[in-house]
Amino acid sequence: MLNRLSLRLRLVFAGLASVGLALVAAFFGLSLLFERHVERRVAEELTLHLNQVIAGLGRDGGGALDVLRPLVDPRFERPLSGLYWQVASDGGVRRSRSLWDATLTLPDPPGPAPLQTTIAGPGGAPLLLVLREVVTDRRLGSQRVTAAVAIDRSDITRATADFRRDLLPYLALLALLLLAASAAQIAIGLRPLTELRLRIARIRSGASQRLGSDFPKEVQPLTSEVDALLQSREEQLRKARERAADLAHRLKTPLQALAGDVLRLRAAGQAKAADDIDGLIATMRRLVDHEMARARIADRDRRARTDPAKAMRDVVSVLRRTPRGEELDWTIEAPDDLRVDMDADDLAELLGVLTENAARYGRLSVRLAARRTGREAVIVIEDDGAGVPPDKLANVLKRGERLDTTSGGAGLGLSIASSLAEAAGGALALENRVSGGLRVTLRLPLSPELEA
Repeated sequence: MLNRLSLRLRLVFAGLASVGLALVAAFFGLSLLFERHVERRVAEELTLHLNQVIAGLGRDGGGALDVLRPLVDPRFERPLSGLYWQVASDGGVRRSRSLWDATLTLPDPPGPAPLQTTIAGPGGAPLLLVLREVVTDRRLGSQRVTAAVAIDRSDITRATADFRRDLLPYLALLALLLLAASAAQIAIGLRPLTELRLRIARIRSGASQRLGSDFPKEVQPLTSEVDALLQSREEQLRKARERAADLAHRLKTPLQALAGDVLRLRAAGQAKAADDIDGLIATMRRLVDHEMARARIADRDRRARTDPAKAMRDVVSVLRRTPRGEELDWTIEAPDDLRVDMDADDLAELLGVLTENAARYGRLSVRLAARRTGREAVIVIEDDGAGVPPDKLANVLKRGERLDTTSGGAGLGLSIASSLAEAAGGALALENRVSGGLRVTLRLPLSPELEA
């Protein structure tokens, strides 16, 4: 499940989790720091009060040790105000009016250094206590005295709660900023993958040959492997085409020799044997030509942009120099800005087969036209010959089907043309013209930049 999750979603989830954890940690961490800071400030104030208590020690009218100097904070005089002092000595315990009739249970003092701790106060409320043991001077009898000042911790708790409430809006704003920064980071981090996708699309469209090496070093191993794979595949296709061409060349001489044997057999009156061998020769030629066509159309992963007008002119230029082509009136109608998604060699082969067929059966003229219709190009080749018998029109594109059994050939030309058209994502259709002759309609997909 995780492997199928997109990288963007993975990074988004990771960003949300990390931002959430960071903000939660910041919330509690800052709250704790604030609480300790407030507690430290309160402890400093308690230490000042404690020093005032110790400085105000003296003997009352009865000779007992007591705090004779009044403290400046009026809360010491208000019952259960939350701020208390208490002094314990051999002569008893003295406490502030704010304690009323309660007595603080003090821990054992650690020595002359102040002790800061938390104890239970009146009603069980937690108190922050600062305690110190001192020895009075000779005037007060040089006795040990434990002096303590305490304050209700609810003030600290309330201040911390107020701080947390004030902190939440800022943390929410910080969360938005962090999420925006995380989104920008994800977009910037994934930009090389977007560029990789676009370059692969350019390779498929035929606009580029390789991905290139101008990628971040983390992506370069991937692009290098893809480029190496493309190079290997092109090499394999090239070798396959070379083997197919070599095979066709090697078979030409034996097939020509067999064709000569067929003529000699016919001359010797062995027509049946000659027909059998002639059929085998035709089959061999069909297979060779078909494999050659398959080798040419094998590479359809990469898109192309080919000018059909130029291909038409090139084909007609060749056919015009033939004896039959010199007798015909040629017409070409095609816009120069039209481009089709088909290999240039394949289109030349396809138009060559169709135009040669039109020249063979046309009486006076051959017309070639191309136009754009929607998201495809339509190429029409018309002749003014006799057309195709209606009963053969449906089968003429099948492999090995021959319209003229008196001429040479294995009947594979139109079959190869149909295969090339289908391999390019197009279609080939034949129909008889009302005025006479054959109309061949070739539909091919437009080049990628014209599809938009």
